[in-house]
Amino acid sequence: MSSISVFACESQPIVVEGLQKVLADCDDLVFSGWAPKASDALEAIQRVRPDVVLIDGSAGLTAALRLVGNLKAGAPVHSVLWVVDLPEMDAFRALQIGARGILKKTLPIPTLLECIREVASGQIWMQQSEQVTEFLQRKEASRLTPREKEVVRLICRGLRNKQIAENLHITPGTVKVHLMHIFEKTGLKDRLALAVHGRELAGVEPLSGMVAPLESNGR
Repeated sequence: MSSISVFACESQPIVVEGLQKVLADCDDLVFSGWAPKASDALEAIQRVRPDVVLIDGSAGLTAALRLVGNLKAGAPVHSVLWVVDLPEMDAFRALQIGARGILKKTLPIPTLLECIREVASGQIWMQQSEQVTEFLQRKEASRLTPREKEVVRLICRGLRNKQIAENLHITPGTVKVHLMHIFEKTGLKDRLALAVHGRELAGVEPLSGMVAPLESNGR
């Protein structure tokens, strides 16, 4: 079994040391290096070519997102924003730019390892993943209607409620009703989760096209 190599862009040496020890206990994961700043990490990553890069956003989200974009445009490296907290809109921006995961540093070690493995396998990782799995396992009657799938597809394109209404020739109030039903059926909580899991929910490529700013909660 081939190992998954992990590179850390992290400003705190003690965090890096902890990560090294955690990965050393895993047969399938290998620590491949680190850089203290996102602005200085690209050259090292291109040289090492890890499978997954954990990018600390505490030193500045702009630099972190720039690194994410550069990695997507260059070598086939999967990037994960490794943050204490990240507003929903910024998380959506990161995924749109090319991040494959949003991971909070406050989560337990098994969750960290799960995220790394999922991202390395080509999946997008977020905490809502279990909710999506439960949804996909539900009985036939709980699946989305054709119109609800159309709403999800338009959300994946970044459209707001008013724009969705115009595309579907319905009122914004009707869009809100559809969204309420979608959230109830899927167990998801916001537009970001719907956009990330567009393929599972509506058979579309998630996060495609230009993305408009998110509304507060989509309801």
